Amino acid sequence: MTSLSKRRTAGPGLLINEVTGAPGGTDAAARAARAASIDNWLAGLLPRPDGVALVAVGGLGRRQCAPYGDLDLLLLHADVPEVDELAAGIWYPVWDAGLRLDHSVRTVPEALAVAQDDVRVALGLLDARLVAGDEALADRLVRSAADHWRRSAVRRLPGLRELTEARWAAHGELAFLLEGDLKEAAGGLRDAGLLRAIARAGVTTALRPAVRAAHLRLLDTRDALHLRAGRRVDRLVAPERDGVAALLGLRAPRTDPAAEPVDEGDLLLRRVANDARTVSHALDDAFRAAGRLRVRRRGADGRPLRRPVARDVVEHDGELVLARAVIGVRPEPSLSLRVAAAAATTGLPIAAATCEWLAAYCPPLPTPWPAAARTALVTLLGAGPGLVSAWETCDRYGLVDGWLPEWTRIRSLPQHHPVHRFTLDRHLVQTAYEASRRTREVDRPDLLLLGALLHDVGKGLPGDHSQVGAPIAEAVAARVGLPAAEVALIGRLVRLHLLLPEVATRRDLADPVTVAGVAAKVVDTGTLELLHALVRADAAATGPAAWSRWKERLVADLVARVRTALDTGRLPEPPVPDPALVAGPLPVVRLTGDEVAVAAAHRRGLLTTVAGCLARHRLDVISADASTVSGRALVEFRVQPRYGLAPDPVALGADLRRAVAGDGPVIPRLRERAVAADGAEPAPQVRWYREAATDAVVLELRAADAAGLLHRVSAALDEVGVQLRAARISTLGAAAVDAFYLVGAGLDVEDQARISAAVLAAAR
Repeated sequence: MTSLSKRRTAGPGLLINEVTGAPGGTDAAARAARAASIDNWLAGLLPRPDGVALVAVGGLGRRQCAPYGDLDLLLLHADVPEVDELAAGIWYPVWDAGLRLDHSVRTVPEALAVAQDDVRVALGLLDARLVAGDEALADRLVRSAADHWRRSAVRRLPGLRELTEARWAAHGELAFLLEGDLKEAAGGLRDAGLLRAIARAGVTTALRPAVRAAHLRLLDTRDALHLRAGRRVDRLVAPERDGVAALLGLRAPRTDPAAEPVDEGDLLLRRVANDARTVSHALDDAFRAAGRLRVRRRGADGRPLRRPVARDVVEHDGELVLARAVIGVRPEPSLSLRVAAAAATTGLPIAAATCEWLAAYCPPLPTPWPAAARTALVTLLGAGPGLVSAWETCDRYGLVDGWLPEWTRIRSLPQHHPVHRFTLDRHLVQTAYEASRRTREVDRPDLLLLGALLHDVGKGLPGDHSQVGAPIAEAVAARVGLPAAEVALIGRLVRLHLLLPEVATRRDLADPVTVAGVAAKVVDTGTLELLHALVRADAAATGPAAWSRWKERLVADLVARVRTALDTGRLPEPPVPDPALVAGPLPVVRLTGDEVAVAAAHRRGLLTTVAGCLARHRLDVISADASTVSGRALVEFRVQPRYGLAPDPVALGADLRRAVAGDGPVIPRLRERAVAADGAEPAPQVRWYREAATDAVVLELRAADAAGLLHRVSAALDEVGVQLRAARISTLGAAAVDAFYLVGAGLDVEDQARISAAVLAAAR
């Protein structure tokens, strides 16, 4: 066997249409036209037909060529001489045309041997198609590859599944991602190819009409993405969504002229999510069918084993089915929930026929739900890892809509904040799973689980989703059959589910007003513990950018202070200054872990100076406090490295001492070095809170995060003559919500306008 290894591309790769003259487009006809044009062009590159065949695999083999796709070619030969020179006469014109090329030169036995060793090559040969040359030679390869696959597929599928699951772990699930890879993510184009291969093996009828339609729409989306981006790209990133939707002609019907128009990019995401779910569900069924063929669970009589796992639910050949006594009678309304709970707790899949039967014959749940349905719902939500797959299966067959009609609106709803990794429906289910890991920390785990499932139910509606979602959650809780007091508690959890992290990161926890305000809203320690568990579950389900050790520490500190206030009625005492800062020669600089403390002779602007020095050393400020004790100005900061690497403490300490002593410009051009906000970012905003602190007015700045933002804002406050007592810095993704405690700031309209203008100018 010989193989050429050289690859060459002209720039990022050319549009196939430009090279071959094929018409543009994003539908199946355009893909077929591209394939035909490429076939004609390549056929002219093969000078001799006898004993040599040019075979296409991959997208060209399937006649599904993407606008900026690769060419996957196999030069098949029957031990002809000078085959390397013949191959070079084909490959070099392709490279010179600027097209990407994957290529090999093999005999039929060599190709089959490689396919036997590598399952991915075996899958590729299933798409093999003659482009030009010896038809009999190519036909021998195509027939042999298909025959080998049919005979070995059941044995090889477990290894293929391991490779597939590793790919899923790397790329995630396309149905729930906001910027998923249309090819590699679970439910994407590569999985559709696996379904085609499994169907070719005769294992199952994997390519049902719904799957074929979903596959075609995903191909259309991929092609539109290529054309929109002007290059080969498979990740549907946010900046391209609207353009791709326009190329596909997606438009939302305007049934209500008064309603806000639906974003076409969101329509595209929801369509992709639905298609990916169709592909994923079919592939799960196909893998299970192959597993049953490979490992049969039989009793002594040769029949598949049946094992009861719950009331009216049995395991049959590795899947959950209904007990025979249930079939033929009018089932209880709670049956679908009980089957789902059994699937989640056992980790076994529900048979497709069982899901179809439940969707067709299970009656709707009455209002309020019977006790058996409530118990099954709590069991389902608290089942742990099995919850997500069981819920998704039930959702695909419409069972979830029967339990929660609100689910239709939130299914596949995108969340556009960059900290979110999932669509809204998956986020809610994932939050319930994360909450199931904390049920031992609260007195009412059932209310924690239901609150986790409903906490963001108001998203997608006008207004604050916490406030809008509370009455919706209360309506669901009442329909489920909870008593009035528990219905009100569910509403309070939804209404207040952002309270703890927002207060902990934006307010001074040592201020009695802060603690008293939270205690008044929470009312009792039971609700406080539920909110604390819900906050951590929500953050874990959101993504790694939504939580950090410092945020966890701040929230835990707030919870402890509020719990003390609720239990004893006592509010926290004001903090006592560190003795090391109020004694000894000045200046004092202390660096301890993530804490930076400085004491200097009393003067205005110390906090600004230290904040600038910290920014110069690439440290982000989380909190800052300023006070005056016995003529000394004290500032204390909590910091974290902006890029993960802590600065040299010796250099930082030396710069701080020089800065507070006024020795030289240690923070040159900090304003110019600040990271500029993207032009698409919304303008910064200022909000005022007059009753949020004991001895200060709170100014809250919402702006794009940037290095040195605290330094610039505190400098602006110094310039307008305002004393800054404390600052709390909260960053979520690329956005910052910073709270500044101002002492001596006037409360009249003119003073607020003057201060706001200075802060906004500094934040731009």
